[in-house]
Amino acid sequence: MKFAFYIAKRYLFSKSSQNAINIINIVTSVVVVIGALALFIVLSGFAGLKTFSLSFSNDFDPDLKIEAATGKTFRVSETQLKSLEEIPDIISFSQVVEERVVLSLNNKHHIANIKGIDASFINVNAIDSIMYVGNWVNPEIFDEAVVGLGTANLLGVVARDYSNLLEIIVPKPGTKSITSSSKNPYEKIRVITEGIYRINEDLDSKYVFTNIELAQELLDLNANEITHIEFKLKPETDQAIIKEQIATIFDNEVLIKTRIELNDALYKMLNTENIAIYLIFTLVLILALFNVVGAIVMMILDKRNNMKTLFSIGTTIREIKQVFFFQGIIITVLGGLLGITLGVIVIFCQLQFKLFYITPSLPYPVELRFMNCVTVFLTITILGVLASFIASNRINRNFITGCS
Repeated sequence: MKFAFYIAKRYLFSKSSQNAINIINIVTSVVVVIGALALFIVLSGFAGLKTFSLSFSNDFDPDLKIEAATGKTFRVSETQLKSLEEIPDIISFSQVVEERVVLSLNNKHHIANIKGIDASFINVNAIDSIMYVGNWVNPEIFDEAVVGLGTANLLGVVARDYSNLLEIIVPKPGTKSITSSSKNPYEKIRVITEGIYRINEDLDSKYVFTNIELAQELLDLNANEITHIEFKLKPETDQAIIKEQIATIFDNEVLIKTRIELNDALYKMLNTENIAIYLIFTLVLILALFNVVGAIVMMILDKRNNMKTLFSIGTTIREIKQVFFFQGIIITVLGGLLGITLGVIVIFCQLQFKLFYITPSLPYPVELRFMNCVTVFLTITILGVLASFIASNRINRNFITGCS
């Protein structure tokens, strides 16, 4: 094997008497480098886009969330809350009441989710970074609200406009139809818009945040009746253990979801897209590595007399095959490593110097991951081994002995 590897290196790095062979070898090496570079950049770019996309949904997504197993609401006791506080891996948790409502202002209407929160909500979610105008909801003030920028634009909401209050409307609970009652079938309450948040187009028109007591009164709920509890956990916490502890506290009468489970469809979509992009560029890489097959075949034809000499002095057919097999592997491995190295440099420059932008103010998001390096290297190595095997398998006894 050492002999075959030595000959392969000599053939690869020495010039051929045929100028066309030298050109083919150079082109093949460049194609392999470009293929590895392109695959690495695409994987790094998609990793950045995935993190960028999830960052929006994660602004209001807790590490863990528990909700009623049946119905919309469940009751939580002081004993249960105290038991949650005793779990060391829970940094903080917040009780929440959430329901669909209609927002109304100046004869304009918009459907959104009211989210009644307690004082601990700011410890579970990063609020400071999303405020666009005004202040967050004060838990001590009953009739304050915070809406998204999208809602504000739709309804013409102005922060701290005490003369033009936002109206929150919800149907009264009951079994009768709305038209069968002569009385007003809606619960209404007016609130002061204390602030406006801004995250992205979808979330900016989804929520209106209020005091939890206001939401409970509007929805005719008891003081200990909520729709869910949101948790912030310590980093590197085993979520499975926490889920078991919480399930024990609530006698398995609640559903417990992680952040990934809350965005299950989004994660599946992004992972599917990632696999699809990888497979598409792997197909492109397969087509590019046909150049390796062609280069090795041309080298075999160029070295026909040399192979006959090697065979005559006792070199086996298997060893001669190994010469060209190793030659193809060297081309793909070196080309792959060079392509990955160039890819790392490109991604590093994008992270440091923001070379490419999606919009004038938003640089294209990328991530430099070691796993992407491993993926690209393994992909191009496996494909290179296969291409080298196909090309070198052309050699047999009849091919060598038939040489002149």
